[in-house]
Amino acid sequence: MSELPFEKIKREVLIRKESVSSPKFGVDPWNRPTLELLKWGVINIDKPSGPSSHQVSAYVKEILGLAKSGHSGTLDPKVTGCLPVALDRATRVVQSLLPAGKEYICLMHIHQDVVQDKLRKVLEGFVGRIKQLPPKKSAVKRQSRFRTIYYLDVLEIQEKEVLFKVGCQAGTYIRKLVHDIGMALGCGAHMSELRRTKAGPFKESSLSTLQNLKDAYYYFKEEGRDEELRKLVVPIEFGVSHLAKVWVLDTTVDSLCHGATLGIPGVSKVESEIQVGEDVAVLTLKGELVAVGKALLASRVMLKDKGLAVKSSQVFMDPGVYPKMSRV
Repeated sequence: MSELPFEKIKREVLIRKESVSSPKFGVDPWNRPTLELLKWGVINIDKPSGPSSHQVSAYVKEILGLAKSGHSGTLDPKVTGCLPVALDRATRVVQSLLPAGKEYICLMHIHQDVVQDKLRKVLEGFVGRIKQLPPKKSAVKRQSRFRTIYYLDVLEIQEKEVLFKVGCQAGTYIRKLVHDIGMALGCGAHMSELRRTKAGPFKESSLSTLQNLKDAYYYFKEEGRDEELRKLVVPIEFGVSHLAKVWVLDTTVDSLCHGATLGIPGVSKVESEIQVGEDVAVLTLKGELVAVGKALLASRVMLKDKGLAVKSSQVFMDPGVYPKMSRV
């Protein structure tokens, strides 16, 4: 089974200090009131061919009557598929989604007939670390850089048409990948169609069209029925589900909301396999996102008594949700 790197890691939950979160503070993210969910949610839009990613994000903002929205990972206007759009106060979570791995289904047209064995061998040669020069029309400086292709699976071959699935590091240009494959084949190739099927934890199974979103919001706004809308909008916490997790005690939360560095005494439990420098999500014991930051210690070391565990880079929770109580 083809999996992105974060999907392959099997993590265990390591307990440092058993604790139960007080029902007086905070809320399970999946039980947030609908209006709160629209302020702190993400929706996986099935981007249609035609509009830019920015336009699709703007459509979502207009449909829901929000002050702002933001998308994760730009798709060319003709490309379709997974486009996570963060809503209102959740927009900063796209910074955690941008570097997450992506998956695409691509239809490649090769310019001459090629023996299948040769074609498959050339494609296999593009799995792993590759050097890629971004196209002339791109959002980054045009200089060669390395990207990783996690898997490249041929789905179907019909004469000069090749349908394949590719999992890759963020920032990989699939159109350029196809061009480079054509050069390696010695006959040239171009991309006919492209669809994104994964963007970090967001997959095709959770997609919503703009029309479905508009209908669901109408039912909520005009008829007070929120069932359909809640099927489409997920809490901000789902947007960091690809990151390793550290859960903190209730008494620690408010200090973190003021930007404090998380120390070991404030840790309740951690996921295994965390490495120093890795991006992690800091959560309450109810699963609410407090912050995203860099791990200063490995998982097992976080189970000790002293030391600094996580340096926050983005704080999401507002101060005052949990009481001011103790040091971190």
